[in-house]
Amino acid sequence: MQTILHYFLHLGAPLLIAYFFYKDNWLKVYGVFILSMAVDLDHLLATPIFNPNRCSINFHPLHSYYAILAYCLLLFPKKTRIIALALLFHMLTDWIDCQLM
Repeated sequence: MQTILHYFLHLGAPLLIAYFFYKDNWLKVYGVFILSMAVDLDHLLATPIFNPNRCSINFHPLHSYYAILAYCLLLFPKKTRIIALALLFHMLTDWIDCQLM
């Protein structure tokens, strides 16, 4: 069940957010949310690369508290707001996953 919730929050919920809150540009916004998963490339720096019992938050560099703070700062400029929302939603999804471990 945790896996289903995790992937729904990474793929399904962003689609709903994009469609209901950004109707005019929902496809573009959804694309940004999907592209925000590129922050998971920092998992390649870990050994082992995948560990189902490891919490990503504050373990991987792009999931660190410092990175999350930077994502929060990206909320202020209008040009980076959607990117910030996508990255913060990604972090929230990973944090929820940590709570369910």
